[in-house]
Amino acid sequence: MVQNPGLEITNMKRPSLGGVTHGGGETPERPERTTCIPALQESQLRPQEFKPTLNTEPFSRFSVSHPDSCHWKQDTVLSCVMACSRTCSRILGLSLGTTALFAAVANTLLLFPNWDVTYLLRGLIGRHAMLGSGLWGGGLMVLTAATLISLMGWRYGCFSKIGPCQRMLTALLSSGLALLGALICFITSGVALKDGPFCMFDVSPFNQTQAWKHGYPFKDLHNRNYLYDHSLWNSVCLEPSKAVVWHVCFFSTLLCISLLQILLVVIHFINSFLGLFCSLCEK
Repeated sequence: MVQNPGLEITNMKRPSLGGVTHGGGETPERPERTTCIPALQESQLRPQEFKPTLNTEPFSRFSVSHPDSCHWKQDTVLSCVMACSRTCSRILGLSLGTTALFAAVANTLLLFPNWDVTYLLRGLIGRHAMLGSGLWGGGLMVLTAATLISLMGWRYGCFSKIGPCQRMLTALLSSGLALLGALICFITSGVALKDGPFCMFDVSPFNQTQAWKHGYPFKDLHNRNYLYDHSLWNSVCLEPSKAVVWHVCFFSTLLCISLLQILLVVIHFINSFLGLFCSLCEK
């Protein structure tokens, strides 16, 4: 091989080709190709610090420290309380209306002792039953208040657009009307049970003369209480028969009904106050 003196070959290696020769001699090694690798900076050779990042945006609505979460919870609580207040008004209105009907029926039956209309036609009915506190007191007055309460609960008619102050004023008027009627019925029923029934009885034990008259025989018995002494029920009143049982049964019913009405009115007042408070807080 003729060498050119002007060229200088460097990095020449002669790898063995497994004994293959050309022209009686060994094949010269091919020059190894070298690639030019740029010098890397020292900062690139150092390992980079791993800084993990967490995307918390999907969980932000569950954060209790979010400024709007407290307002959302407060609005939800107020809405639930107002809905419960309206539902309670509907139930109270229905309950008061039902008790008013029962009071009217009980007072009506007191006018017909033993299912006999002749006592009413002859005017032989006691003044407590003739007063009719269960008809116009625990009946009509309470029924009117119950209608107003139900209309407010269902937001029917003109009650659908009134403000909280007007609703509270209507609630106070309805509560006062129902409370007055229930108290009248309660007091009248209590006095009627204390005085006893109006019936015909024998006055001979009182003035030593044999006579019969209509009146209140148990009103003058100061030493004995007919409500606890059942032996007097069939021995004192001669007409109508079973007058004491009829009197005690229905006036006790009126007393319990009026007491229940008073309790319902108190619950309605508290419920109306809570509804007004929540309405003002919501605004």
